[in-house]
Amino acid sequence: MVVTQVPRQRAAAEAGREWWESAACQEADPELFFPVAAHGPAREEIARAKAVCAGCLVRRQCLQFALATGQMHGVWGGTTEDERLPHVRRERDLRERAGAIRVTARR
Repeated sequence: MVVTQVPRQRAAAEAGREWWESAACQEADPELFFPVAAHGPAREEIARAKAVCAGCLVRRQCLQFALATGQMHGVWGGTTEDERLPHVRRERDLRERAGAIRVTARR
């Protein structure tokens, strides 16, 4: 048996996702948010998914969740994979710079 989280960690993670219950996508077809491609006929699906997100009260929390957990597929917080990529790169660059600063400071 493999345990990836102790119950206390699991409870904390689940508590942090209470926003999910208020998400506008709860009433939509989940497949709408995971189109097969980012072009062609899938563009219409992406537009419909983003329209659902546009009226969502927890859109920001959804985007933060996607970025924090590395959700690289689908529409999250009204953004596509390609739209989230600059955020992911910026966060990675900030972490790398912070690590370099810590290494330099130790010397």
